[in-house]
Amino acid sequence: MEKSAALAVFESLSSGIRLDVFRLLVRKGPDGLVAGEIALALDLPPTNASFHLKALTHAGLLSVEQEGRYQRYRANLPLMRDLIDYLTAECCEGMPERCEETRGVCADGLKC
Repeated sequence: MEKSAALAVFESLSSGIRLDVFRLLVRKGPDGLVAGEIALALDLPPTNASFHLKALTHAGLLSVEQEGRYQRYRANLPLMRDLIDYLTAECCEGMPERCEETRGVCADGLKC
């Protein structure tokens, strides 16, 4: 991942609403949600949700697929894995074995 791509991701996620949308879609996994479900789950007016969904899609954080008259959104998990790899590429001064205790540990402290 290039630095400019990482910056675009961070810029898009710097909005609290966009961060909430992305985290919701990460929780939903490959099934994703349609736009109306996202708006309802986050108590957003549909036009507001649409604005943020478009921005996240443009940044590459979401994929969108037309389903009849609905649009289904999914989190781009490979992009987030690339971002994590980019952020941790030089962990412990390039000696990843020194950082072993950080691998495979989720935010809640449990093994992933």
